[in-house]
Amino acid sequence: MRYSQFLLIPAVGLMSSQAVAQQSAGVTLDEITVTAARAQRSISDIPQTVQVVDQKEIDEQLKQSGSASALLAKLLPGFSVSNQTISGASESYRGRDLLVLMDGVPLTTPLRDVSRVLSLIDLNSVERIELVAGASSLYGAGATGGTVNFVTKKAQPGGPRVSVNTALRTFTADPGGSLAPEMSATVSGKGANGIDYVFVGSGRGAQKTYDGAGRELPSDAMLGQGGGDRLASGNFLGKIGYDFDGGKRIEASISQFYLDQTPKYLTDYSGAYAKPDFTKPYTGQSVLEDSRSFQLRYSDTDFVLGNLSVVGFYNDIKKRFNYSEFSYPYNSLVYYSGNPLSPTSPANQTTLYSERGGVNLTIDTPLDRIWNGAKVTWGTDVVHDKTWQTLTDGRDVFTPLTQVTTAGFALVQVPITDRLTARGGVRYEHFDLSVDDFLRPAAYAAISPVTRFVLPALNVIGGQYEYASPTYNLGATFKLNNKIDLFGGFSQGYALPDVGAYTRRAGLSSTAFACPVATPNCLPLARQTISFSSIAPEAQIVNNYEIGIRGGDGPYKGSITGFVSTSEKGVTFDPVTNLISQQKEMIYGVEYIGEMAINRNFTLGTTIGYKEGRYDTNKDGVLDSWLPNNRIGSPVRGLIFGDYHFDNGIKLRVEGEGYASRNRGINLTNTVYPIEGGFTMNAALSGPVYGGEAYAAVNNLFDTELQNPTATSVRNLPVYSWGRTVTVGYRKTF
Repeated sequence: MRYSQFLLIPAVGLMSSQAVAQQSAGVTLDEITVTAARAQRSISDIPQTVQVVDQKEIDEQLKQSGSASALLAKLLPGFSVSNQTISGASESYRGRDLLVLMDGVPLTTPLRDVSRVLSLIDLNSVERIELVAGASSLYGAGATGGTVNFVTKKAQPGGPRVSVNTALRTFTADPGGSLAPEMSATVSGKGANGIDYVFVGSGRGAQKTYDGAGRELPSDAMLGQGGGDRLASGNFLGKIGYDFDGGKRIEASISQFYLDQTPKYLTDYSGAYAKPDFTKPYTGQSVLEDSRSFQLRYSDTDFVLGNLSVVGFYNDIKKRFNYSEFSYPYNSLVYYSGNPLSPTSPANQTTLYSERGGVNLTIDTPLDRIWNGAKVTWGTDVVHDKTWQTLTDGRDVFTPLTQVTTAGFALVQVPITDRLTARGGVRYEHFDLSVDDFLRPAAYAAISPVTRFVLPALNVIGGQYEYASPTYNLGATFKLNNKIDLFGGFSQGYALPDVGAYTRRAGLSSTAFACPVATPNCLPLARQTISFSSIAPEAQIVNNYEIGIRGGDGPYKGSITGFVSTSEKGVTFDPVTNLISQQKEMIYGVEYIGEMAINRNFTLGTTIGYKEGRYDTNKDGVLDSWLPNNRIGSPVRGLIFGDYHFDNGIKLRVEGEGYASRNRGINLTNTVYPIEGGFTMNAALSGPVYGGEAYAAVNNLFDTELQNPTATSVRNLPVYSWGRTVTVGYRKTF
């Protein structure tokens, strides 16, 4: 389906500010953000695309879905289509990685870059979402596409306030078998003694899920990633703070993330699309998340050098993934049982463990004595990270890794004139990586329906390694008037590619380490060992160039941005060979956000994003092919919406979501894995009832059968999107 079917709203011109998410406000250029500079700055001073989603819009999106990735996909034009599962596989921002923060602390596992992060976010605990587009190193490695910060709720002055939100969702294809209840409760308050508190507890469940044709969706369509069905999850956020005299504050918080998915059947990957294999019961352990994050922060607005912020954090992470069985070609590599007639090991299921802690120091110092209005934000980060991953029988699947990261940064902002503000900075980051020796378990693989072989257990020799590099940013904003400004700049992001994935795949890229099935231990002694230094990835630096205009006049508010992103060591995963490669690449695109208040009751808006990219497949320096679908699943996607607020308090929202098809040759032989485009509509109605708000929503209003481009791109196997869902709910604050 052509995306042009719903490109209707851009005709109104430049409309919304960087936060179309604030329905009636659009972008406000003097709005304050902290994510873009690690200190409070007005959006009009930031030479990058910045979007802010406020509490009002978060609550509106909760009526339709509790998914953070679904919210980002609707409201941020650079984000990919949500894959509608507990995984974030192939979800990206501008075709690269999005660094996910909660209150400024990363939730990722950089030494083994698994993708289950956004599904852990409880939107009921979030009061604000801030996105900074483009490569950045301000919060450390990993933000090659952008940075998103989920800012949790703060207590309001006064006695205890209790808020409750409850909802029930179901698929119309099977209302009784697909019920998904959700409930959240928030208790907060702030006394005259300076102590404040926020506690948020949420839980949800899910049964079966269905596509637009009424077919049950599989529990593991993307192979090892998990699904959106047969699960129970719970979240808890607890925060206690105390305000001292003189602008000082201390705050402690804990966040708990729990999820348990229990598939009933294995997934059949052999047909035209991924579907449940009702002949094969699932025999593995459940898919599990049992993680927690602790934070202790101290701030002082009257510090001798300016505003001081010190954050200590510790993340304790446990993630268990799906059990799967050998199936050529989509699951052609499994841990070996020793029996070629049933090659999949019963332990072919992994659990990732990560312990990550550190301290972030930020000081925002005014430089008025040197230049009126100038500021420098500077500080240092120290992080210790230990990560390992095991099969269910306890064997390591990659070398246990320990890394110590130290970094220093400085970011200077100078108002050159009343209209022109310049900003530039540098960050230097140093990684000390300790790689343990380990024995990679034996694997069973196939490169054709008849060509199968064994990869015997392989000794991987570790060692001590160092990575270090400076990264830079430079940009400026220019106020055309008090309502519209221009911005542009250059920024760099730094990432150390998935080290754990490289050691997990040690020896898998060459038949030099393969044996015939009949003689599975054929390797001579000289080929039973490999060194990490021979397979280690190289650090990746991404360059981002961006220019845009934002603002508005009267009822029209908006922004449009163009960007180019390059890297000499881009990272790509090939689902056919199950290998990771690094090569030169370039991604480019345009993003538009718009909003127009037709009158005091009716608002129209849109988000539209285009991106495409090429890479150097044979490493001769020429960008010879289009990037694979798992980097860019759909080149054009967007949302149009209309909001109508009746005078009696009833609100109606209607949305149209769409994305374009993609048929690009991804290598020199012009291999194409076509992805279909699609369009669907959603509607939500809410109104005041008994002092609270009752709401009802329908997603995929016409029960359209369509492929999910992001899920499909993971293995180049079609995966269908959710069919029509109906949600009813009620929220109230006491």
